[in-house]
Amino acid sequence: MPLQTLHDLYVEELRELVSAEDQLVKALPQLAKAASAPELRTAFARHAAETEGHTERLGLILGALDIKTTSIKCKAMAGLIAEAKDLMKMDAHPAVLDLALIGAALRIEHYEIAAYECARTYARRLGHKDAVHLLAQTLEEEEEEEERLGLMADAVILVEAAAATKAAKTKGRQAKK
Repeated sequence: MPLQTLHDLYVEELRELVSAEDQLVKALPQLAKAASAPELRTAFARHAAETEGHTERLGLILGALDIKTTSIKCKAMAGLIAEAKDLMKMDAHPAVLDLALIGAALRIEHYEIAAYECARTYARRLGHKDAVHLLAQTLEEEEEEEERLGLMADAVILVEAAAATKAAKTKGRQAKK
């Protein structure tokens, strides 16, 4: 599809977002399975369900434009997911792997936030008020997920730091004996 107008770019962005969300729906259960912290597994599962809603909204937006909900391969999301899958293959301490998965998920969220901000801006400029509302709703959910992941990373780091401190103290006591 040629990109001659803002409308063309807007449709292209929407189609890439459909692909990104479809890829993420498939990847999140794998991330959940790899996570050791129950709250992280739950977060990934919750986000998978939320992501299905994002895809539905994109379908509504494209339907209002009378455009088939076909996607084009979002290479950025494919790359981010590939990096996350590479992490899952590594020999890592469970808490460290959880942090790595959170980092991968945060990179995904940052990408989605940027893409939804672009789509919302294009929709606003084109006068698609309903789409602006739907995109803003999804953008808000993505920003909330980013915040939750950041807080979860802080919690995992604190737990890991406490465990490391306890292990160091135990090792120090054993050395004195």
